[in-house]
Amino acid sequence: MAKAQIIIIGRPNVGKSTLFNRLVGKKLALVDDQPGVTRDRRFGDANLLGLEFTIVDTAGWEDEDPDTLPGRMRAQTEVSLHGADAAMFVFDTRAGLTPLDEEIARWLRQSTIPVILVGNKAEGRASESGLLESYSLGFGEPVAVSAEHGEGFADLFQALLPHVEGKEVQDDEDEEGTAGPLKLAIVGRPNAGKSTLINAMLREDRLLTGPEAGITRDSIAVDWVWTDPKTDEVRPVRLIDTAGMRKKARVVEKLEKMAVADARHAVDFAEVVVLLLDATKGLEHQDLKIAAMALEEGRALIVAINKWDVAEGPSGLFNGIRAALEEGLSQVRGVPLLAVSARTGKGLDELIAAAFDLREAWSKRVPTSLLNRWFDDVLEKNPPPAPGGKRIKLRYITQAKTRPPGFVLFGTRLDDLPMSYQRYLINGIRRDLGFDAVPVRLTLRSPKNPFAKS
Repeated sequence: MAKAQIIIIGRPNVGKSTLFNRLVGKKLALVDDQPGVTRDRRFGDANLLGLEFTIVDTAGWEDEDPDTLPGRMRAQTEVSLHGADAAMFVFDTRAGLTPLDEEIARWLRQSTIPVILVGNKAEGRASESGLLESYSLGFGEPVAVSAEHGEGFADLFQALLPHVEGKEVQDDEDEEGTAGPLKLAIVGRPNAGKSTLINAMLREDRLLTGPEAGITRDSIAVDWVWTDPKTDEVRPVRLIDTAGMRKKARVVEKLEKMAVADARHAVDFAEVVVLLLDATKGLEHQDLKIAAMALEEGRALIVAINKWDVAEGPSGLFNGIRAALEEGLSQVRGVPLLAVSARTGKGLDELIAAAFDLREAWSKRVPTSLLNRWFDDVLEKNPPPAPGGKRIKLRYITQAKTRPPGFVLFGTRLDDLPMSYQRYLINGIRRDLGFDAVPVRLTLRSPKNPFAKS
């Protein structure tokens, strides 16, 4: 069995994400003074005084039309209750109960899920009247906490214990190498269809979507199992949705800056990054900047053109984007380019299969004997230059790391080795040793001259 799942529910700005961050011990969820920061469900591994469970942060409950953005956010929160072991209903003790708190309480009473009433911001005497008032909701004695200051968590432990204790916990898989889930981050400009693409893969409305640009703020990780249609092999994937990245000059609001920083942070934890383009807008300079950022972080990169079902002149569009990528990403040639449609499902299996293949190349280690034979061959075909008539001697090369692959080249006078020759070696490593389009690092090491002046 999996860990117990506890849902955090409440109206906007009562401190749900602060409580979530406190329980997982990390600042995973974006937190700001303005209401409505959280929009999608976020899952985390919580540890409260040794009590381990899965905690789920949800969007603030708002009384809005179902077709509006706040209404769709509320629908996501309602769905989150299915399969939960208990719900923590959080309210603001300093503000007291509001009509919206009472509406949430009526909805929760209609479910069979156990409810733990949590009065947040309970530091100081200003919280006393709000705590007393909350008894009227019918959920018994409230647990008074301060998520910001870490107060009251021993009482919260006692309230959660009956709902968490006894649940068996599965040991996590070893996620090193290619054995664990494929960590796949979807990045791109706002409104490229990143969340819609993930929903299409999952075949459910797991992430909040809509015509409004910039709906996703937090980077949301969703665990999924993909079945390879060619082999029927079942393979785990961790899909990571990210906020849209606009040009830096256009990002002026604090919250959007936080969201973009969170997206960049998500790239650091990914193995393969999918840059999603909008077929109706083509490739823009900002897309190349996002791609370059992923490659600089050492991630394997795939470029996918979404909304292919509505693309005009698809053949010319595809070839134009391919040419622009070859020119704009000269540091890595041959980045996979795929056409997909989140609406029709076109190309989704091919995208996941390509990501698994790319991760395998990204994690590959070349046997030393094979690497040495390759190195002798490339030196014989194209010896290093001799600038100023002084010979550069390349002694040997070794693979120092994987994920991304990194090689160390040893020799003398390597400070004079031209970048063109270094690119020749890197391109040969990719072409001849099976690293495809993954970023490869080459570090130069020369022995110290004992006669050189220090």
